[in-house]
Amino acid sequence: MLPPLKDIVAKYDLLAQKSLGQHFLFDLNITNKIARMAGDLTKGTTIEVGPGPGGLTRALLENGAARVIAIEKDKRCLGALAEIEAAYPGRLRVIEGDAVKIDAAALGDEPRRIVANLPYNVGTPLLIGWLKRIHDFESLTLMFQKEVADRLAAPVRSSAYGRLSALAQWKCDVKKLFDLPGAAFTPPPKVASSVVRLTPKAVTEPADFALFERVTAAAFGQRRKMLRSSLKSIGDAETLLIQAGIEPTARAEEIGYAGFAALARILQERTTSP
Repeated sequence: MLPPLKDIVAKYDLLAQKSLGQHFLFDLNITNKIARMAGDLTKGTTIEVGPGPGGLTRALLENGAARVIAIEKDKRCLGALAEIEAAYPGRLRVIEGDAVKIDAAALGDEPRRIVANLPYNVGTPLLIGWLKRIHDFESLTLMFQKEVADRLAAPVRSSAYGRLSALAQWKCDVKKLFDLPGAAFTPPPKVASSVVRLTPKAVTEPADFALFERVTAAAFGQRRKMLRSSLKSIGDAETLLIQAGIEPTARAEEIGYAGFAALARILQERTTSP
């Protein structure tokens, strides 16, 4: 039987490092809740990023995960994770490395899902990378700062709706599951956190990912301006908007992901036409 997590932390002197965005979650009720909300773990591969001392890792395995692949950048945590690996023979593989540089879509057998308490400093870049390959995953169950989670799930015309909202909602059905206070973590962050589940859409609006990013970056980069002004950097904005069926005087927060996908398609046609 594995020793209590706090004993493991003391044994390996695992003080969370601010430079790595670490905030460890020791509450078994919360880690088990996350594991249960991640769906059926008994098939395929569950990928975890930033396991730290392994609180969520234990919960995933205890809740029936057939195979967990954990990616950990902090060498100090490898000994603690090795103890979990020994306690669950053949079910946990630990990869030492930077998750930003690792192709998660190439790990393990299908169906693949990612379940992670993401380090605060790389959560958004990781998510955008996974969205580019979203159909290689069954689901993403992720913990972010509450502010980021609110943006992911924000409806059009709300103050939280932005570039990340449009990008995530273009590719996935986004559901915010629950919030956690800072006091749930060690050390407690100054902000609350939230768990979000992203499920890939069977059918998405066709558009080039890079062009969708370019259009939304321009639109939300000057979100208080009308789109005919904020999109000037990508060409004849007024004509582009009219072709997409969007009122040139509209602002970015008024446009859903389908509108941005239409803009990206028209932009692509312009760049590929002789």
